[in-house]
Amino acid sequence: MEELKAAPKNFIEEFIEQDIEQKGLTHIQTRFPPEPNGYLHIGHAKALFIDFSMAEKFGGKCNLRFDDTNPTKEDVEYVDAIKYDIHWLGFDWDKLRFGSEYFDTCYELAVKLIQKGVAYVDDLSKDEMREYRGTLTEPGKNSPFRDRSIEENLDLFERMKNGEFPDGSRTLRAKIDMASPNINLRDPALYRILHIPHHQTGDKWCIYPMYDFAHPIQDAIEGITHSLCSLEYEAHRPLYDWVVEQCEFKNKPRQIEFARLNLTNTIMSKRYLRRLVEEGHVLGWDDPRMPTLCGLRRRGYTPAAIKDFLTRAGVAKADSVVDTAMLEHCLREDLNAHAYRMMAVLDPIRVVIENWPEGTFEDVAIENLPGSPEAGTRTVRFGRELYIEREDFASDPPKKYFRLKPEGEVRLKGAYIVKCTRFETDSDGRVTTVYCTYDPETKSGTCERKVKGTLHWLNAADAVPSEFRLYEPLLTDAGEEDDARDFIERLNPASLTVQRGFVEPALAAAKPGDRFQFMRVGYFCADLDHTAAAPVFNRAVSLKDSFKMN
Repeated sequence: MEELKAAPKNFIEEFIEQDIEQKGLTHIQTRFPPEPNGYLHIGHAKALFIDFSMAEKFGGKCNLRFDDTNPTKEDVEYVDAIKYDIHWLGFDWDKLRFGSEYFDTCYELAVKLIQKGVAYVDDLSKDEMREYRGTLTEPGKNSPFRDRSIEENLDLFERMKNGEFPDGSRTLRAKIDMASPNINLRDPALYRILHIPHHQTGDKWCIYPMYDFAHPIQDAIEGITHSLCSLEYEAHRPLYDWVVEQCEFKNKPRQIEFARLNLTNTIMSKRYLRRLVEEGHVLGWDDPRMPTLCGLRRRGYTPAAIKDFLTRAGVAKADSVVDTAMLEHCLREDLNAHAYRMMAVLDPIRVVIENWPEGTFEDVAIENLPGSPEAGTRTVRFGRELYIEREDFASDPPKKYFRLKPEGEVRLKGAYIVKCTRFETDSDGRVTTVYCTYDPETKSGTCERKVKGTLHWLNAADAVPSEFRLYEPLLTDAGEEDDARDFIERLNPASLTVQRGFVEPALAAAKPGDRFQFMRVGYFCADLDHTAAAPVFNRAVSLKDSFKMN
């Protein structure tokens, strides 16, 4: 018997296995450290997926730690939303922590670094610091305040803490090497003055640690074995290790970087997403056009589809752009297996079956999920007046047109074969009503006669008026990193189209978030605005799949 090949390991798994073997690690501990200044998007989902799944794969645990060291834009609203999104994706954390819980320890360790002579208080302004820092090709130069005595630095740092100085007037910096080829090691800032209340600590602090100082301290304290982060932090790794070493932690986490997730025609910068919301280009963080998890959820995406996509996208060392079609493909596969088949007509045209008795109806059975008998069937009423999609009738059809046309026949799903006898138009030549006859000997399931076209339909007497929101990519093109245009100029004016049509009665009772396949139309989700009296459905993804697996 042929041996099954094991799935290839990604480089993170290989590093962890090396550490287990070489360092004798008995427990793997990771963490997911989002900043609570916005909602998670699909790029964050990749990071949390890696953090949680790596811990799970090796029998370890993953903490959720909110990186709340910058109070300017952080809010409890985002904290709650992030926790909800993580649970929605199917993950749970070991310990819940906030970076602000470590502020006292960070301050004590900053004092320790001053006492060791490897940190000092600098009076240079932000612009002056930038000037002194040098460039990628030229070394920086020492600040004139670099050689202050330990005693003076301790005094100034305490006075910074006590609120004696205005914002931006002084900074605590590490004393490393202003000539280092790695700019991140040219005396980076460890603390800044910021007289802003914090959502967790209130007015206790007016100085806050920088991320590059606080993050390694938090990791070391929590016993993190592997600090997994995106590729832009690769150049920060020497500083991460320097902080852990200088603070004299026994636990020395290993930082491993992976490529960020980039999608075609998609904005992934939280700063830009915030601008879309604040300037009213979208209806909020959960607008279904947004790549936020709450936006994807509202559009109709499932946790299973997102995790399948992240698995297929893989873990890489180099940045690349993934086709959004892959994400849509994963959703189609999931919904195709689970979404009930329902009937909706988005752009209706009236059909009258002239030989059907007026005022009479017949129940027609429709499978909820073909191929899944356990999903059962439902009944819909068939009658004299119906609705079909406008595109399903052509008064002057092209060749090989197998939908309804003059003197042409089609089967109506689950019901009968009908034949178009005539049609009416308005003064603009637009078809208003199609007249047909039906063959009573052609009831579905009892007739062997075949026709090439089968159409979905709605009984006009029962059809429920509904709103349909059809979404396209938010950006007209992918753009380039050096694109001089403001990304607002690349917004797609047709990213949202609203149509008004009808759905079958059962869909009025749908709950927000329920997902369906509208036969021959696409996959849809009941929106948060949906009510039984005013149904609203978002198109999650079309039926047509343009994605090709390698």
